Parts: sequence; structure tokens; C-alpha cells
Amino acid sequence: MRSPRRPALLLALTLALTTLGTLTATAAPTTTDPDPNPVPTLTRIAHPLRTTEPNGPTGDLQPLGRMIGDAKVVGLGEATHSSHEFFANKHRVLRHLVEEKGFTAFALEANWSSGLRIDDYVVHGKGDIRKIMREEFQDAYRLWNTREYLDLFEWMRAYNAQHSRKIHFVGNDAAYAGPEPFDRVTDYVRAHHPALLPRLTELYRAQRPVPGAGVADAMQGMLKRPLAERRAMAADARTALGLLEERRPDGDRREFELAVQHARAISQAAGMYRFDMEDPKGVADTMRYRDEVMAANTAWWHERTGAKVVLSAHNAHVSYVSDDPKDYPRMQGAFLRDRLGRDYVNVRLTFDRGSFNAMDDKGRTRVVTLDPARPGSNEHTLDRVPYRDYALDMRTAPAPARKWLEEARPTRNIGTSYPEPDRMTALASSYDILIHLHRVREAGLLAP
Repeated sequence: MRSPRRPALLLALTLALTTLGTLTATAAPTTTDPDPNPVPTLTRIAHPLRTTEPNGPTGDLQPLGRMIGDAKVVGLGEATHSSHEFFANKHRVLRHLVEEKGFTAFALEANWSSGLRIDDYVVHGKGDIRKIMREEFQDAYRLWNTREYLDLFEWMRAYNAQHSRKIHFVGNDAAYAGPEPFDRVTDYVRAHHPALLPRLTELYRAQRPVPGAGVADAMQGMLKRPLAERRAMAADARTALGLLEERRPDGDRREFELAVQHARAISQAAGMYRFDMEDPKGVADTMRYRDEVMAANTAWWHERTGAKVVLSAHNAHVSYVSDDPKDYPRMQGAFLRDRLGRDYVNVRLTFDRGSFNAMDDKGRTRVVTLDPARPGSNEHTLDRVPYRDYALDMRTAPAPARKWLEEARPTRNIGTSYPEPDRMTALASSYDILIHLHRVREAGLLAP
């Protein structure tokens, strides 16, 4: 059976989402490009990119930097969840924004607890990054376990070893809460509010990960619990969060706020499983909740630290408008725009042809190769611009390009699984900036 875009990840909600998504996914109708021809105008406003590889000079990214302007959070999308050029380009853009605009954080669709472990590595050199990636990037998150992300993390570590201003890694997702946030909450409570510790320990007892359990097993195990039990666990996690929030900071206020955020992340992960996955409305509610959580965690990091953040996610998640409103009612990008206003800017990535890693309906990873985009699609017209790769600002595009960019037409939005239908997307209504790539290839998966 065909499955919808399984966000990277809702995961282990795999079986429920695959079945329900099959009932609602339909192929998008074909449209023809409106006249007059937008390609000459698109060509005039396009800025060619020298490469997507994260090395060498980045002068060709100066126009992109001007498009980003003074934004504090930049949502950088991808049209597949595992193509080399998308991942490498994010690495390159991050380097440029760190060096030219003072960005100091990279946020990813990875669990908060995964982020804690990776951040310890990139900031302090703690742990074996290959082992951390292998242990944290499981289930559909396995598509992050790539040579490209290893290169990014190793560059962040090398940069931090040489600079006093550190770049941090943030996992903004909530499908799993590992031991790290539990340990950090209980350590803080033990040191500052010891009378609360027995109650917190009891509230967390059923949901704290079993030592030695893998991420994938833990997520699958949550789904096997009865709905009433999952809801009780979510209620316990909310109670624990509330009890800590009621306390006054004992000492450093920032330390207290961080402990509260760790408790919030535990509550968010438990809350992900409180919905009825056998009910289509429950699936939609889960998707909305997840995007709201990812936005809240990204915004929290920016607001608490003052850091400028590159947010890496699927195109759909950085978007302002859902292209599948029945199953994905509201996207992370919309929540971020509500919270940050013009301090949030997003970038859509498209491609004409090439390969990517994806999972089939049995959860097996395979390489998929697509031919050039078909006439009538957004990608087909974008690839007629005479640059191999380029960036353009859709907010300032003149007519007729603006008119063309505002019309919905079939567009590739490929998540963790394939096959998947094109989605009807109006580019300029959902995104600020566009980066189009002529060809992509599959990312280099590391051994599990």
C-alpha cells in the first residue's frame, strides 16, 4: 500500500499512518503553465549557485544572505528526506550564515534527547558521534544517519574547538524521550528541590526508557500500549512539568528554565502518543501537535539564547500553508510565523531529476530514481531557467513570474516513504525564497 509523507518521523506511528494515508492520498491533477511564459522573468531574478558542496568560497551565497536579511530563524527545506545535495547544501548555507551573519544554532527534525547528545559532541567533544548517530537515528530517523550529517557534525565540532562563540545543535522533535532529559530533570530537582524528587520519580516511572532499549523499540513499544495507558502517561508527564514550573528558581534562573524545558520535552513526547491512531482525526491531530511542538522548541531555543537558528526540515514542515490539510492541518512554518513574525523566513528546495533514499511499504530502505519532472509541474518550468542550480526571492518577483509562482500546480514533496503522489502547491503562498537544483543523488547512508 502507498503511504503519505511520513514526517521524519512519525515513525513508528508507521502502521497506522500507512493504512489511513492510503485512503486519502490522491494523485494531483495536471495543469499547464499559464501565459505569458514566466521563464524569462525567473531567469532575470535568479542567482546562480556555484555548488551545493560545503567547501570553498561562498560568494555565490551573498544574494541568498540578502534575501534572508535580518531574519533570526531560517527554515531550510528539502524535497526529499535523503538526497546528498539537499543535506550538503544545508551544511554549506549553515557555514555561510555562521561566518557572515552570526548564526549559532542548527535545529533538525530529531528528538530533543537526540539533540542533547549531539550537542554535547559538537560543543564539548563528548562521545563517539558515529555511535550517537547510530543509536539515535533509528526507525524513519535512519535517513539522518548519513555521511552528510556526519560531515556536518564533525565540522561543527571543529569550528567549536577553534572559536569561543559556539554553534549548538538542537533536536526539536518529540517522538521519543531518551534517558538524557529524565536525568537532567531529576538531577536538577535533586540539587534544588529535593522534596519534589519522590513525586517526580513516581510520575516518570512508567515512561522512563528501559536501560539498553533502542530508540526504535521504545517508539514501537509505546504504540503497543493501550490508548488509555498512553493517555495516563501523558497526563503524568504534564503533571510533572507543572510541578516543576510552580517552583521558584533556586540559584541560576537559566539553569531552572533549561530544566523546565527538559521536562517539557518529556511531556511533549508522551503527548505525541495520546491520540487515537485508528481514527483519521486522531492522525491529523497528531500531525498538527507535532508541528506545533517543533515550532515551539525551535522558537524557545532562539528566545532563550538569542541565537540565530538554521532550521532543517522537510519543505512541508517549514511551509506556511499545508499542501495536505486533511492529514496535516497546520505546519511548523505557520506556527513560527505567528510567533516570530518577520524574524522567520523559509526557503523551499526543489529538484528536476535524480535519486534519494526512501522506505517502501514494508519499512525497507531503498534508492529511488526519478526522471525529469513532467510538463505542468512546478519543477518542469523551474528547470527551464538556464542555470543548473539557483536561488531567487519569490516575495519580490515581478509579473509574470509572480503570477506563475502564486498558482498551485503539481509539486514533488517526498518524505520518508515512496511512492507518493505529487501535491498541489502554490510556491509563493507557502515560501519566501526558492532554491532549485537540477539534479540530486541519494545521500550516503551509514551502517546501522
